[in-house]
Amino acid sequence: MIREYLKLVRSFNAVLTGISPVMGAIAMKQYDLPFLFLLFLIGFLGHAYGFILNDILDYKIDKSSREISIRPLVSGTISIKKAWILAFTSLIAAFILSLYLAYVTQSYTPLIILAISAFFVTLYDVTSKKFSFADFIIALGIFFIILYGAISVVNTIDKITPIAWLVCILGTIQVLYMQIVAGGIKDVENDFNIGAKTFAIKLGVRVINGNLKTSLAFKILTYTIQITNTVLIFIPLFIIKDFNDSSTLRYFQLIILSIIAVSMFIPTYKILSMKHFKRSRAIQFIGIYYIFNFTLVPIMLMSLNPWTGLLIFLPPLGFVLSNVVLHGTILQPKTM
Repeated sequence: MIREYLKLVRSFNAVLTGISPVMGAIAMKQYDLPFLFLLFLIGFLGHAYGFILNDILDYKIDKSSREISIRPLVSGTISIKKAWILAFTSLIAAFILSLYLAYVTQSYTPLIILAISAFFVTLYDVTSKKFSFADFIIALGIFFIILYGAISVVNTIDKITPIAWLVCILGTIQVLYMQIVAGGIKDVENDFNIGAKTFAIKLGVRVINGNLKTSLAFKILTYTIQITNTVLIFIPLFIIKDFNDSSTLRYFQLIILSIIAVSMFIPTYKILSMKHFKRSRAIQFIGIYYIFNFTLVPIMLMSLNPWTGLLIFLPPLGFVLSNVVLHGTILQPKTM
């Protein structure tokens, strides 16, 4: 039964959401492990709430797709009632932990930021199949969860550093790619059939007679998002004081980030150039992109603390372990 609950909370990318507020705190030079661990738990619980609520609200839609019949609510291994209980338990637990941090730091402003993040996550779940702009709503949810981690360190918005703001923006851009491009393509066949109004469908992405059709507008948007993400990741190494040095570490970062940035365009190209649409293959390319993409910020933040580089292993490790244990695959989470 535990396996089914892990599927329900989308454990394959739960680590990523968990370290989102952690990245915000590290950008503010907070390296206290117990503090960072609490932020991770808050992010993880927020992730669980968001995905469980999404599955509950999309239950009728998901039942029409054979590709995601393994999802616990669709397969019936977990009831809707139990899902509601777990969703709100996760949300309440996240706020209890954040209230504890607020008490320790004697600042309750971060609670407001966390509440804003929860609001946008909830709003996305309610509107995700109804409005094409919903992908931007969940991106705001991630922006504010990262900001929550940053403001938990300094307590006021005006003390947030440029690098912390940049981390918030990078997280937002990365989520936009995963929602608009990855999410838009992997679900396009079912979404189009049920009349869902996703941004990808709005831009003309279709599956016709088993073949994937991507519009020029969609391709331009996809590469614009990716190029913007790539450019922003290098900016601190050249213009932000804490990053602008000539150490060996800086050259290491430049080389590794360059290799990763270039490599990320390969799965993007493979996704956009698919002729015959096969959802499992699209998910495989998305998994490769996932592993590349979420190593960027930790490597960038090594300029503040070299140990931050160890975080590059957590999202990919969580992704692969979850897939192997729950689905018997490496890069293809069947509940995606």
